[in-house]
Formats: sequence, structure tokens, C-alpha cells
Amino acid sequence: MIAKMTQYSFILLHGDKEQFLSELQGLGVMDITRASKPVDTRSQSLLDNIRTLRDDIACTEKGMDDTLAELLATRGALERELAEAEPWGDYDRGRLAVFGLHFYRVASKKYDPAWEEQYAIQVVDRDEKEDTRFVIVGDDAGFPLKELPAPKRTVAELKTLLQEQDEKIDAHRKILEARKADIPQMRHEIRVLENELDRYLAATAAVPAAEDTVDTLVGFAPTENDAAVTEYLDQAAVYYVKSEATLEDNPPIELKNNKFVKMFEVLTDMYGRPDYNEFDPTPYISVFFLLFFAMCMGDAGYGLLLAIIGILLRKSDGMKSLAPLVTVLGIGTFVVGIVMHTFFGVDISQLAWIPSWLKAVMITGTIGGFEAQMVLSLAIGIVHLCLAMVVKTVYATRNKGFLGSLGVWGWTLLIVGGVALGTLAMLSLLPAGVVKVIFIVLGVVSALGIFLFNDIHRNPLKNIGSGLWEAYNTVTGLLGDVLSYLRLYALGLAGGMLGKAFNDIATMTLGDGSFGFGWFTFALILVIGHALNLAMCCLGAFVHPLRLNFLEFFKNSGYDGKGRVYNPLSSNNN
Repeated sequence: MIAKMTQYSFILLHGDKEQFLSELQGLGVMDITRASKPVDTRSQSLLDNIRTLRDDIACTEKGMDDTLAELLATRGALERELAEAEPWGDYDRGRLAVFGLHFYRVASKKYDPAWEEQYAIQVVDRDEKEDTRFVIVGDDAGFPLKELPAPKRTVAELKTLLQEQDEKIDAHRKILEARKADIPQMRHEIRVLENELDRYLAATAAVPAAEDTVDTLVGFAPTENDAAVTEYLDQAAVYYVKSEATLEDNPPIELKNNKFVKMFEVLTDMYGRPDYNEFDPTPYISVFFLLFFAMCMGDAGYGLLLAIIGILLRKSDGMKSLAPLVTVLGIGTFVVGIVMHTFFGVDISQLAWIPSWLKAVMITGTIGGFEAQMVLSLAIGIVHLCLAMVVKTVYATRNKGFLGSLGVWGWTLLIVGGVALGTLAMLSLLPAGVVKVIFIVLGVVSALGIFLFNDIHRNPLKNIGSGLWEAYNTVTGLLGDVLSYLRLYALGLAGGMLGKAFNDIATMTLGDGSFGFGWFTFALILVIGHALNLAMCCLGAFVHPLRLNFLEFFKNSGYDGKGRVYNPLSSNNN
């Protein structure tokens, strides 16, 4: 849910601004509207210092920086030069001119022994599968090959240079290792600079008044913190006015959700936080993204692996924040995979040792001639879209009032009511005659809202035209939206078939089943095959459920997601 915000307007003397913001930063709950990027040379300098420190930390943690990269590149060049020089052997460069040596190299299969009758050739190195290196002593006029430049450095010189380069690399690596002890201090310096930059940008947002003698600032804080904020401001002896924030004030958005839903806030932020008068989509995303992800994976074995990976990620500093989400997605995939009766590509519904109570929850067979899992995907899609329309209706009524949202009510009654009636009729819970009467009533009431009262302040003829256009877009759009949910079935089916294919290929390598190389190949194909399939399934299971939520659900729920994130001034110097 979206946390309620209180707006605070401050008036303070120009000279007190920095001190006030510094103290406000210590409070840690006040969001002062400020620029999101550097506004002048000072803020740019602070940002550059922060970036430099972050780069230093990254280089130190991975044991690599520009200097070491350059040293390693030089060593690589020396190694390549040595590889070229070694076949020629060691020699005295001063004597090359005396003998008049000319260097050549040719593929061994193209070397012509007849050359030795015309020129003074000495073969230096021959590899029958690769090249032959040779020199011509004296005159090489008319020789058909292009002469190679003589090695610039001898083998002995290159080996000495390589040894010196290795010593430089070892010395620099020791320096980088020693710098790891400075990482906590560098992180502390980053936080100090970030606080200073944050405070400076907030100060530049102040509006001068009364010939630059006073400044005005506007900030927002969660209403639940109002008592602490008011107590602090009263002690600070600053003049302020507070009021309940409204949409026109463009307050920042702070989401308040339980631990389970909070894991999925990262997905909401990928699209955009809601406006102050919108709904928080995270609770809906948490349920349906988990379900859609699990259906796209469709394999209990892969779910088990994901859950284990999520548990292991808790020990990783960089991925620790995502570990709970990965674990939950893995558990969800395991449960849905059992229902879809697939475990590492094996159809477990066909296994005799699976208990009957577990087989009872597995979705198999067909419904009306169609695969039961495909029908389930479409049914879930219809529920998802109906929920979106209900949410849109609720929030439209809250923001515009009942009379201002009659058009939305019309579509919701027609579609959601029609789906509900159709379901009751299919289950024979209502007589056909009753269903027909109710549907006619729903149709008439819905038509009034859709075509006549979609805007009670507008000419009815314009409303009819607007309603017809909206009807065309809604009907054609809904059909495509519902069919989009077939991808849940298709992706799960594709992953399962590919997993089964890897199992079959691996089984073919066993031969007669005797212990030997076949078992090694069997294990190798299974590990590599299922690892690749897991990676591809994860990619598809992330992108497509995200699309179903961001496009189909958000479009039909009227969600815009143009709110700004709550970003309070705070001190994090610990």
C-alpha cells in the first residue's frame, strides 16, 4: 500500500539553510524535492569523487585496475613475441648483417625442396603439420616468398623482460591486496560524500525570497512519523506549515508492504511507482508474477535447484538482497511443477511409486478436446484481467466518484459479470433461463454506462461516439490480451520437452548399461543440458510474466506508474 504523506513548507534565514538541512538529514525521514543530477561544478565534483572511490573499490575487490591490466597486456605481448622468436633460436644480432641472413616462414606442405638448389637455405625449424622456418644466407633475389623482419629481440632478452614483467605484476598485486584493508574506509568516505551531495542538491532547491534574506523549502515525510518530525521542528525554532499531501503536491511514494510482498517491490520499481492517487500494484504482482513464473518454468526439479541457489545467495554480499525472491520463486516453481507433473523433464504422473493423493492434484488430460494445462492458462488469464478491471473500477470510483466512473462500471459489469455468469452456467449452478435474464439486464445497464454516461458532463452524442470507439478498442484488445496468456502454457511445455529431449539423448549414450565411459557421457549431457535449459527457462519465465503484468494487467487496470520514489535526506556514516 501507499504510505500517507504530510507536506511541510519551511521558511528560514538564508544563512541558516545549511545548518538546518544538516540537522534535518540526521532526522532521516524528510524528503526534500531536489535535482537528481549535478546542477553545477561543485555537485559535479562531488559526484566525480564518489565515482572515483566506487571504481577504486571495484578494482580492489576484483584485484584488477588499469595499471595491472596494462602490465598483463604487456606481458601477453612479450609472450607472443617470445613464441615467434623461440623457433629461430638464440643468436647475436650484431652478426646478422655480417652473414646477410634473410628470414622466411611457409606452411610445411608448401615448402619446395627445389629452393635449396637455387639458394643457400638453412632450415631452422620444421613442423610437418604447421610451418617451416628457414633462412637464406646471402643473396635472396627472386625468391617467391615475402621476407620476414628479423626478430627485434633475442630469446634471452625476451625471457629477461618476461621475468621483470612478472615481478612488476606480483608487486602490483600485493599493493592491491594491501588496499583491501582500506575498503571500509573508502565506503565510509563515499557515504559522507553522498550525504554532502544530497544536502547540497537540497539546498540548491531552496527558493530565495525577501531579497535573498530568507529561503523557502518544501519537504514530505510519512504521516506516521508526524509526531517525531513535529517535535524536532518545534525544537529547531524554524517556521513551518504542514498539511496533508495531495496529488497536486506531487509527493514522493513510499510503499508499505509485508515481507512477502516487499520482495516484489523491485519489479514495481522497474516499471515505475504509482502516483499518489493510484493503487500499489505490488500485492497483485507478488501473487501473479510468482504463479506465472512457476507455470513458465513448469518443472519441479528446476524449482528445487532455484530454491537451493536462493539459499546459497544469502551468503553473497552482492546478491543477498535478491536471495529471498529467488528462494520464493524456486519454492513456487517446485509446487507448480508437481501440479504440472514434471521433474527434470520426467513425467512423474506415469511413475508407479508416486502416491495416488499426489497424482490427484496433477493436471493431466484434456478439457473439451484441449490440453487441460492450456485451458488453465487461459482461465488464469481471464481471472487476471477481470481482477485488473475490478481494481480500475474501485480506484476510479474513489478518485472520480461513482457518477464520474459510470463508463468504467459499465465495462466491469459487462465483462466481469459476463464471465461470472458464464462460469455459473457451465457449472450448471444457475438455470439457463435465469442466466439469460440476468445477462440481458447486465447488458442494458452496462450499455447505459458505456455509451451514454461515460462522461456525465459531455453531450450524449459525443458520449455515444466515444463509447463506440472505446468498445472497438476494448473488444479487439481483450481478445489479444487473453490469448497472450497462452505463453504460460507454451513456455512450460517447451521447457519440459527440451528437458525430456536431453534425458533421451543422455540415455542413448548408456549402451548396454555397463559401467564405463557411457555413464560419464550420460552424466555430462544431463548436467550441461539441464543447466542450459534451466538458464533459458529462467530467462523466459522472467520476461514473459513481467510482460503480462506490465502490459495486460496494467493496461486494463489503468495503472500509469509515474510516481517518484521516496528519497529522504539521511545520514549513513556508520
